[in-house]
Amino acid sequence: MERYLIDTNVVSDYFSASLPLSGLQFMDAVIDAVPNLSVITQIELLCLKTEAHKEQAVKDFITDSEVLDITPDVIMHCVNIRRNKKIKTPDAIIAATAIANDYTLISNNDKDFKGIKGLKYINPYSI
Repeated sequence: MERYLIDTNVVSDYFSASLPLSGLQFMDAVIDAVPNLSVITQIELLCLKTEAHKEQAVKDFITDSEVLDITPDVIMHCVNIRRNKKIKTPDAIIAATAIANDYTLISNNDKDFKGIKGLKYINPYSI
């Protein structure tokens, strides 16, 4: 089975039910397995300002997820990405985490993530 790394924007869209039905069904299947997140996504999710019940749901989601740390391999991939593409460091770390762990990145950020060499990418709005 394919392994996925979920970006912050997709988690947010999933919890707000703003994904199209096909994307929502895809994410249900991905989340039924243990969800994988970058440590950057964990930080970004915990910084979201939202209602208390949604904040707790996000915290529970993170607790149920595998959070992948920044390793030397992630750093190496991040440096390569930043040298070859104009992209913010947090997004480069997320992409590098997916590459280093051989995961497909799920995001709605085509501008930053499409075209990164070695990155497997899927947008749940395009499924």
